[in-house]
Amino acid sequence: MASAAARDERSFLARHGGVGLMAALVLLVLAASVVSMGTGAVPLPPERVVRVLWLAATGAPDAISAGDRLVVIGIRLPRTLLGLMVGGALAVSGALMQGLFRNPLADPGLAGVSSGAALAAALVIVLGQPIVTFAAAALSSWTGAAPALQGGGTPFALLPLAAFGGGLLVTLLLYALSTRNGETRIATLLLAGVAIGALTGAVTGLLSYISDDRQLRDLTFWSLGSLGGATWDRVVTVAPAILPVFLAVPFLARGLNALALGEAEAFHLGFAVQRIKRATLFLVSVAVGAAVATSGVIGFVGLVVPHLLRLLHGADHRTLLPASALLGGALLVGADSLARTVVAPAELPIGILTAVLGAPFFLWLLLARGRDLSA
Repeated sequence: MASAAARDERSFLARHGGVGLMAALVLLVLAASVVSMGTGAVPLPPERVVRVLWLAATGAPDAISAGDRLVVIGIRLPRTLLGLMVGGALAVSGALMQGLFRNPLADPGLAGVSSGAALAAALVIVLGQPIVTFAAAALSSWTGAAPALQGGGTPFALLPLAAFGGGLLVTLLLYALSTRNGETRIATLLLAGVAIGALTGAVTGLLSYISDDRQLRDLTFWSLGSLGGATWDRVVTVAPAILPVFLAVPFLARGLNALALGEAEAFHLGFAVQRIKRATLFLVSVAVGAAVATSGVIGFVGLVVPHLLRLLHGADHRTLLPASALLGGALLVGADSLARTVVAPAELPIGILTAVLGAPFFLWLLLARGRDLSA
């Protein structure tokens, strides 16, 4: 009887604790978003930001001053939305990889997935326009027509596709290298990730060497990470890649919970293990590719956020995955607000801030789990 009562109490706390956690995270996202839209060269108090958003949402834009409309709606709202999507995508990707590899040290950035996506985007930045020009010339000589080309670089819409392909290739390679006889070893995963990251970094450095001034500025953007180029066009371009990932990940929650028991146990419970693996790898590649193409390489979000949530609520992916999306978005938006104020009026690259905060946490995690790494 006592054991049954204890189980009932734990299930009650898990169920209602999850509701409380999600409610707190929604409030955190709203607060971080309001602060973000009030932070910048023209500071705005929170009540003024809320009033502008309320008037815009209720169909009374004429009541908003031209300055507030430009600052809040035209500049800071798309940046905040982009930060929420990118931070949520990175955090969810970290939670998915940790669930797939059954170890909290797995992370898209540490494993080299982010650097692989960045390399693919860099290839498009440096070599994309020459390839398009060559293809257009070949088509012109074959058809006799002379297609008009828009100068000035590679279209932004191509970058998520390239980054997705690079992230997918690195993810598949990482999984193949770290898995033997159905068992994934975390030490091999980390070492392979370091090697892949070093290789992709070297190729990216070579691309920087042969790039022109405009391409070099774009490559610097990828390497440091920033939300500074946020526009409504970028939000519209990236949302169709990231939002479906948020809608799809809850369907993997029960399967990832089963994988925590082991692949054999999950198979005997009736789960299609290989299908779960393929779906997880695909979603991670889409999310990381879109995030990297949008904001560059931003590390440690996918490592820190899921682990903090596990400490707060446990490893149930039914709560962990949506909570990671919320906390990851709030964390990145908060870091972006800090990046705009630390060295004002200049702007600190957000990847520097996340590394400064995330690297000590990762070192602590390595020390706390040193015995697991040596296994």
